[in-house]
Amino acid sequence: MKTIKKSLPFIGLSSAVLLTSPLVAAEMDMSDMEHSSMDMSNMDHSGMDMTDDMADMDHGDMDMSGMQGGEPPADARSPDYSNGVGYGEHGKPVMMDSLPTWGISVDDLGYQFEDDQINFEIEGWYGDDSSRLRLRTEGHAATKADKEIDSLSSLAYWQPLGVFWNGEAGIAYNTENDKAALMAGIVGTAPYFIETDARAYVYTDGQVQLDLGAEYEWRLDQHWVVISEAGLTVFSKDDTDNNITKGFNELEAEVRLTYEMLSRQLSPYVGFSYETALGDARYLRRQNNEDVDTSSVTAGVKFWF
Repeated sequence: MKTIKKSLPFIGLSSAVLLTSPLVAAEMDMSDMEHSSMDMSNMDHSGMDMTDDMADMDHGDMDMSGMQGGEPPADARSPDYSNGVGYGEHGKPVMMDSLPTWGISVDDLGYQFEDDQINFEIEGWYGDDSSRLRLRTEGHAATKADKEIDSLSSLAYWQPLGVFWNGEAGIAYNTENDKAALMAGIVGTAPYFIETDARAYVYTDGQVQLDLGAEYEWRLDQHWVVISEAGLTVFSKDDTDNNITKGFNELEAEVRLTYEMLSRQLSPYVGFSYETALGDARYLRRQNNEDVDTSSVTAGVKFWF
């Protein structure tokens, strides 16, 4: 390097070339130079005029159609990503949650040996994830004597209220007291995965019925499941003609051992149920020579499709 620096002046190189040479610049130490004394305020920039140069440019020949906001090229991808290919006989695809669907769920269809009756709880719905129309019925049917069927059926509009809770509102009819009612309820999943429901029925005679229910499942393995459930019924006023007293009237509980099969859509079960009257309803049942407490072995099936 030192040899090159000494020979440069003798071959007529200017100082500018000397400074810009990478070989020379690598050896130069400029850390001690004083830049504060360099005064550039007297430099004249007025001679630098680019107005005429820009004005003489012809922008008409500049093609900017490919830039954002311009016309897309002929081979651009279509907005629906079909690229001009038709959808065929199946039509344009849509998001699944926007399609109305339907379903039927039979949560209980079983026989109570002690009471000699068939219990049922059936629900059907039509709609999507944001709103549905639901038809629900529950009750029991006697298999002997007059074969009477006592059921509480409702037709309601269903809509989510949050992540874990849904609301229902509609009309209902009770065959046991032969009266219609307005119905409103909340169903969903409580903490610890407890399925809960609370439904209120306002009958035409002013009677208000409140049904509270809870259900929990213990999964033993991929097929065996233990289901425990309990239900509580409350009334707002006395109705001796239908064996109803004001306040808590009835408590029902049941434990079932189910075996899930056919992709968990079919589950036969065996279980044990218990029912007891509460409060003044116990005294009223005794007066009418009815059982205050009953228990029974049950067997049945639950399924959905």
